[in-house]
Amino acid sequence: MRFMMIVKATTDSEAGVLPSQELIDAMQKYNEELVKAGVLLAADGLHASSSAVRISYPEPGGKPKVVDGPFTEAKEMIAGYTLIEVKSREEAIEWALRMPDPHGYGQGEIELRQVFEFEELMEDPESIAREEALRKQIGESKNA
Repeated sequence: MRFMMIVKATTDSEAGVLPSQELIDAMQKYNEELVKAGVLLAADGLHASSSAVRISYPEPGGKPKVVDGPFTEAKEMIAGYTLIEVKSREEAIEWALRMPDPHGYGQGEIELRQVFEFEELMEDPESIAREEALRKQIGESKNA
């Protein structure tokens, strides 16, 4: 089971305030623990929404609308994520609870969401086979 720990943005992260060295050290230690346990798939911080683009689809089949950041509601935005693969929801929660306050100062908020496996979304055997082939290609290109 894959889970994404979504780190919510704060006014500081949206202002481009970088984490303290103490927080960076704590996050590196946490990531090392995830690696040692064999559950870490990815972990990254994101730039503020001032350099972001939001694409929306206001009408079915219509032309996408592109809006440049910054965006206004910091608590609705994402400042980073950690993607893990674990055996259960309970294990994912345990790992999420161990993450240091991602912004320090008691402002951190993490949302934990399970990632769909493609088999859960697809019933058509042809679609499943195409997705498996695509994922195999991705794995091969990473190893090349």
